[in-house]
Amino acid sequence: MGDHRDDRDAINSNNTVYLAELHARWQNDPSSVDPTFAALFETLGSEQLPLASSGSNDQAELLKESYRLRGHSIAQLDPLKLAPTPHIPELDPAQADAGLKEKLRRAYSGTLAIEFMHIQDPTQRQWWIDQFENTPPSSFSLDPKEILWTLTRAEGFEFFCQKRFIGMRRFGLEGGESLIVALRTLVNSAYRDNVKSISFGMPHRGRLNVMANILCKPFAAIFSEFSGASFKPEHIEGSGDVKYHLGTATTMQDAGHSMRLSLLPNPSHLEAVDPVVIGRVRADQDRTKDKDRNQHLGILIHGDAAFAGQGVVYETLSLSKLKGYQTGGTVHVIINNQIGFTTLPSDAHSGLHNSDIAKTIQAPILHVNGDDPEAVVRAASLAHKWRKEFHTDIVLDVVCYRRHGHNETDEPAFTQPLMAQAIQSQRPTRQLYAQKLVERGILSSSEVENMWLNFQKELEEQFKASENYQPNITDWLDSPQDPTRLQDEPERIQPMTGVPLPRLKMVGEAIGTIPADITIHSRLSRQIIARGTAVQNEGPIDWATAEALAIGTLSIDGHLVRLSGQDSKRGTFSQRHATLFDQKTGHEAVPLSHIAPHQAPIQLWNSPLSEFGVLGFEYGYSLGNHEALVLWEAQFGDFANGAQIIIDQFIASGETKWLRTSGLTLLLPHGYEGGGPEHSSARPERFLQLCAENNLRVCNITTPANYFHALRRQIVRRCRKPLVVFTPKSLLRHKEAVSSLAEMGPHTRFQPVLPDPELPNPEHIRKIILCSGKVFYDLVAERKSSGQTQTAIIRLEQLYPFPHHALLAQLTLYPEADDIIWCQEEPENNGAWTFVDRRIEHTLREAQHKVTRPRYVGRPSAASPATGLPGAHIVQQEKLIKEALQP
Repeated sequence: MGDHRDDRDAINSNNTVYLAELHARWQNDPSSVDPTFAALFETLGSEQLPLASSGSNDQAELLKESYRLRGHSIAQLDPLKLAPTPHIPELDPAQADAGLKEKLRRAYSGTLAIEFMHIQDPTQRQWWIDQFENTPPSSFSLDPKEILWTLTRAEGFEFFCQKRFIGMRRFGLEGGESLIVALRTLVNSAYRDNVKSISFGMPHRGRLNVMANILCKPFAAIFSEFSGASFKPEHIEGSGDVKYHLGTATTMQDAGHSMRLSLLPNPSHLEAVDPVVIGRVRADQDRTKDKDRNQHLGILIHGDAAFAGQGVVYETLSLSKLKGYQTGGTVHVIINNQIGFTTLPSDAHSGLHNSDIAKTIQAPILHVNGDDPEAVVRAASLAHKWRKEFHTDIVLDVVCYRRHGHNETDEPAFTQPLMAQAIQSQRPTRQLYAQKLVERGILSSSEVENMWLNFQKELEEQFKASENYQPNITDWLDSPQDPTRLQDEPERIQPMTGVPLPRLKMVGEAIGTIPADITIHSRLSRQIIARGTAVQNEGPIDWATAEALAIGTLSIDGHLVRLSGQDSKRGTFSQRHATLFDQKTGHEAVPLSHIAPHQAPIQLWNSPLSEFGVLGFEYGYSLGNHEALVLWEAQFGDFANGAQIIIDQFIASGETKWLRTSGLTLLLPHGYEGGGPEHSSARPERFLQLCAENNLRVCNITTPANYFHALRRQIVRRCRKPLVVFTPKSLLRHKEAVSSLAEMGPHTRFQPVLPDPELPNPEHIRKIILCSGKVFYDLVAERKSSGQTQTAIIRLEQLYPFPHHALLAQLTLYPEADDIIWCQEEPENNGAWTFVDRRIEHTLREAQHKVTRPRYVGRPSAASPATGLPGAHIVQQEKLIKEALQP
């Protein structure tokens, strides 16, 4: 491509011949010209450019296009004025009309700038042209006194905390107080439009300020937490979290309208909450039938370095226009401190702005100088107006600074001495704006001072009140679902989850009938019809049919079901086919959606190739609708690795840290069939290591009926716990891995432990094999072929909560057994062995069994979860099966 700097420098209003030549070159090869002009030519298309200057009108149009495209490059955005304004020739042509140039400079290169020429829709581009060139900025103004009052509360809160809590980390907002102005503008605009809820997500920088000044968390509550008190009522247990990770909620009410504001909890993985918030918003929209997606909004607040550097930001952006994930547009607000911890922008991202990644979804990007709060108001108003008009994402980049270091105990001058010096001499935004208002005659100096003093007095009163502050449930709970960790005994008797046979057969008729208006693939017809026939004959029921029966009956009961994953409509192993595709038109049909007239929606979505973002979205969805069965399916089980942050920080620990309950179900294909390291193990050991305090339900199920009950249990049991299911691969079509319809009928439930199906004579049993998952069928086949009669095989269908009592009942049946083993396919350092070992030992001791500890049979420890050589896999599998069953 070469160096295009000559292209940029040679263009001015007197050189339209060169411009035309450049345009012609671009038409032949877009990569041959500077990307800036490639973007300009893209907007012009194939329209012929003049070969010579044909008059002032052509020059004027060229100047307008240049400012629309690059005006942001010379905008006055940095409050610290550290970087010199670049000289861009096409923005300053020598013979351009001075009046026009000044008008364009004011429009596009002041303290508010816009990037929008990357947007392909001409209507959307024209909308921005009208807003910046034809709409006066004054039309967006707020009462200056209200702006100053907002800044007073923002700065005053940080000032008070710095004075009262010296040396304590809070990740304050000093230098970025205009964020509160932006958020207040967005909230007020939404309230005027009768929006019902806003869900916020943000990292820790400025979080306490947002809690106090936007979500109305009592100052006394925050000050109480500074002193070490708990954020939750005493009767609610949990480990808790640092105060700048917590969530909170409030309700705004006035004149008969109410709007719920919720700030979702977030860990120190800065952008991890992004998809969670969007999923939560989507759930609110679906639950309230907000089809236009304008009654429930999401606002995401980002750090500048994190927005550019964290991959989940792009994953979240990429969901914004997908049918199964769209929410009608998200407002992204960047707190642009111009530094990430100690890293300057030049080392933090490769583009011109930290926000460049938003161009991938054609989102407009507003840049605003945080020291001009009136421009911030205008920018936030435009952001809300855009979202309302076009239902797509928009970015508001508030350029500010960080008065202290990364936290209040840090010394920024160690690494950024020039920036630190500039910040020290910079007056706070409130003071600068107050001076302007005094100069305009809007307020007097004494009124400004009294405003500050009165707020400080209010904070002092709240500080005193914090000594006796008792948390209220409404201060932190943002849904009707109370924390249930201690309300659900880990080994509580399983609830009845069976369904009357006529209702099961009604679902079976639906899934076994090919819609009359669709032509499905010839190889599918027999499979679909056989599925329905099996239900009507009351068996045998395979895995996919049992799953459809669970989903269908829950939908009939009024519970929305949402299943997403990279191939979920069909199923990775071509087993589900819940969505049928017309072979002539591509039209989609979902038979499960046509069981009964008033059933709840069933949503099946093929997700983008993303784990982190999509799993975060589904977790957020489960927070927003506790009455829905929400499932995420990995294409292969260990693909969950890509979403480990969501699993660790939200799914496993969100309830104990933040008192947020979720009933999300993870379906992770697992089983050793010679598929290699990445297509064998869902890494059960990782999930089991996370298990404690009754936080998860972890199952490795072997029968379709038990899978049916596990799914229905997620809704029937009133408390909500995430469920991890290691779903099978080869068992999907295994002739022995089937169930009868009666096993899903009345008076049936999930079985955490399954006895030996042969019901051997206890007196003859000398060996007990305990196992979980697919290996059971290999063991049974070997036992049958070898003619053994002295070995019992017991399955643990649920690994956590560990089914102590159910296992105890089975072990006591075989008091004469003198060998008890745990057999697994996974290597010894993987799988369930290290988790179940001592738990089985405890159960044996309670049973007073003569064997006090199990021994291990399986693959030896290995760095890789499985071999990639099919021949080696077969040898390993045969060896462990024979070893387990040898006399």
